[in-house]
Amino acid sequence: MSKKEAAKLNELYESDPIAADAKFWGRQAYKTSRRGFLQNAGLVSLSTALGSTIPFARFLPAGLIPAAFAAESAPDMMEGKDGLIILNDRPVNAETPAHLLDEAVTPNRHMFIRNNGIPPESVDPANWQLEIGGESCVTPTTFSIKDLRERFEEVTLQLQLECGGNGRSEFVPAASGNQWTTGAIGCPKFTGVRLRDVLNYCGVARDAVYVGYYGADTHTSGNPDVDPISRGVPINKAMERESLIAWSMNDEEIPLQNGFPLRLICAGWPGSVSGKWLNRLVIRNQVHDGEKMAAPSYSVPNKSVAPGSRVPDADMQIIQSMPVKSLITFPQSGVNHDYRQRMPIRGHAWAGDDQISGVFLSIDFGATWIPTAVGSASNRLSWQNFESWVQFPEPGYYEIWARAMDNMGRSQPMVVPGWNPRGYLNNACHRVAVQAA
Repeated sequence: MSKKEAAKLNELYESDPIAADAKFWGRQAYKTSRRGFLQNAGLVSLSTALGSTIPFARFLPAGLIPAAFAAESAPDMMEGKDGLIILNDRPVNAETPAHLLDEAVTPNRHMFIRNNGIPPESVDPANWQLEIGGESCVTPTTFSIKDLRERFEEVTLQLQLECGGNGRSEFVPAASGNQWTTGAIGCPKFTGVRLRDVLNYCGVARDAVYVGYYGADTHTSGNPDVDPISRGVPINKAMERESLIAWSMNDEEIPLQNGFPLRLICAGWPGSVSGKWLNRLVIRNQVHDGEKMAAPSYSVPNKSVAPGSRVPDADMQIIQSMPVKSLITFPQSGVNHDYRQRMPIRGHAWAGDDQISGVFLSIDFGATWIPTAVGSASNRLSWQNFESWVQFPEPGYYEIWARAMDNMGRSQPMVVPGWNPRGYLNNACHRVAVQAA
């Protein structure tokens, strides 16, 4: 199947996946489950399109486009960006293909880009200033980066940052926003000072509720009086040992698109709370009311809703800790493999504020699962690496699925979780396609 044909197929699955199944492969979905009977003619058609037989076709969930087609329909790569896939150019938003996230520590060249505004054009770290104030700040103070480095303990931590909309492209009906697949995640090492040390130095009043940030980026309209984004976190999140004001990423200057020269890191929560080009922090006596704090931005319904529903802002709640999730980084989706040989599997798993208790793999569309070896986190709020191997029983088309479980007993759903208007928090099992011959 050509890339153009695969893209068209994706469009049909996005609008009505069950109908697409019936149209292309003759599959009739059972009313009581996500399984569906694939008639012989449809099985032949699907196998032909994939280029091989499908040994576990009976377990393939209805309305789920094969991972091989999803991989083929990826946008063209950004030239000179080390493999990042551009989703938007004003502002720039770009994700990282899963296989480029194979390293235990995400390198700068493979860190995704999520911008709400236009980065500052001229940055002088030597003269950069960070202002600390707000209603609940006892002693408002302004720091240079040099001041921060001299007055407070320097710390280095590996921390996960994930866009709240990562995986949005899988929601049906389509949700508005950048159509992220799996690559709006990274886990580099950040160096800086603890946010709580700086806040305590300035004095935190008893009525403090929230900490909000402002950055030096400008609104896409060019209006200097409009903030592109100004979000924040509750005071208890700001006071965690892992919340940082950072000036370095992987022992280098933070790339401009990732927040140079100074940024906030509040790992485990949507990346939107980790403000870039940081120049002001406010200690608030109320929930921060900056741009994109109010629903529906970075908010989900407080109860389950039917796909496509209109949800009043009053029925939305702010996203806090991100859900349990995993990513297969080896092999790359679409590879060919000798079925007589074991195939090694590697990847990462994370769970917002929590830890991973196990990661499981399936080669039969979730009918059975096998455990993997899961490593310890480098520190709290870092992702955890997993590895294992699988053996294919015969030649054919396979999908390797990964399913993580956290220390609270929550696990990834096999298919896309409950729909929400902005397409946040998709933590369905990650899957890669393999042609075994």
